[in-house]
Amino acid sequence: MWRDPGVPADSFYEVRPECTDVPKSRFRIKAGKTLSERKWRAAFSPEGYLDIGKTLSRIQRGGIHPSIRGEVWEFLLGCYDPRSGIEERDEIRERRRDQYAKWKEVCQALFPLVGSGRFITAPVITEDGQPIHDPLVLLENNPESGVIVPAPDMLNAKPSCTAERVTDKRIIQWMLTLHQIGLDVLRTDRTLVFYEKKENLSKLWDILAVYAWIDTDVGYCQGMSDLCSPMIMLLSDEADAFWCFERLMRRLRGNFRCTDSSVGVEAQLTNLAEITQIIDPKLHQHIEHLGGGDYLFAFRMLMVLFRREFSFCDSLYLWEMMWALEYDPNLFWVYEEAEAEKSEEAKLRLKSMRHYGKYEREYMKNGAKDAHPPLPISIFLVASVLKEKSSVLLQQAKGLDDVVK
Repeated sequence: MWRDPGVPADSFYEVRPECTDVPKSRFRIKAGKTLSERKWRAAFSPEGYLDIGKTLSRIQRGGIHPSIRGEVWEFLLGCYDPRSGIEERDEIRERRRDQYAKWKEVCQALFPLVGSGRFITAPVITEDGQPIHDPLVLLENNPESGVIVPAPDMLNAKPSCTAERVTDKRIIQWMLTLHQIGLDVLRTDRTLVFYEKKENLSKLWDILAVYAWIDTDVGYCQGMSDLCSPMIMLLSDEADAFWCFERLMRRLRGNFRCTDSSVGVEAQLTNLAEITQIIDPKLHQHIEHLGGGDYLFAFRMLMVLFRREFSFCDSLYLWEMMWALEYDPNLFWVYEEAEAEKSEEAKLRLKSMRHYGKYEREYMKNGAKDAHPPLPISIFLVASVLKEKSSVLLQQAKGLDDVVK
């Protein structure tokens, strides 16, 4: 039987011509399977209510057409309730844009480069709150003034008394992350034509800087730029992109939470080890023999959801497939009520509507304890890859580098 091979989706995310080693996407836009713009529009009632069931089924079969990916993601990530009307969503959108603008104004008052179209890659403050008077720092802050070189007699002078020392610990901690965000922004998706424009780089920096300010618990960590970058590309409004990223971080921020003795994602690595031990004991024993019993080789996969393991287009396809499988119809209200004190009704809504997959069913069937909330599908995806490659790993993997490859 003839099958539609589909249309490559790479053209929607143009790669710079000099980047010749970028892997081609395996994702294909297939008529009748991929959620098209026509099917997406038809899923709404005249009042604006979304038939989320049919939408999820279509996404699970063939992903989302790149032309509508951003607006569909807003529903998948819980930005909007599928049972809301057009006017209600418009009101929520404007309220959130206003809130983002206020947060951005606060950040701009603390550090004027926020929202200026520029960003920094050199530290601007010391850990004790003293402004740094390095020529490179001054140049980044004031590029229109040219290279600033201090006079010889000023090289060993104390910082100018006009630059006040910062004493607020929260502000110091935030300002210490700004240059790290800038460095990560420069490294994020640099093969894409989209990021040849400085305004897109600065937009990514602005969103991450604002998020680092409002998330006083986790702040900014390396890897977040990989998660935020697609939002910038898919949603033209900066505030909308911010809120999509903020909703994604509600799912993943636990991975970035660090203590003196552990990183949040370590719990998922432990779960991965337990799952692998159940579905393939020989492979687990072999990995332990190679010194990988802590499964740290999968750290990056789980931290940034396979952004480095797949092409840009394929990683987005993988994300939306996982989100469609994990989707909870009450997600919007769970997030809304989390802003205030959680009610008993909100706690009841935390029950997941997730469909169990092949490897998750095997894990449960073999006597593993049912976890609440259920484990992310990403863990089972890594486990399925290991299971699929089991014979190769057992025969050829002589070290952890071989396992990663």
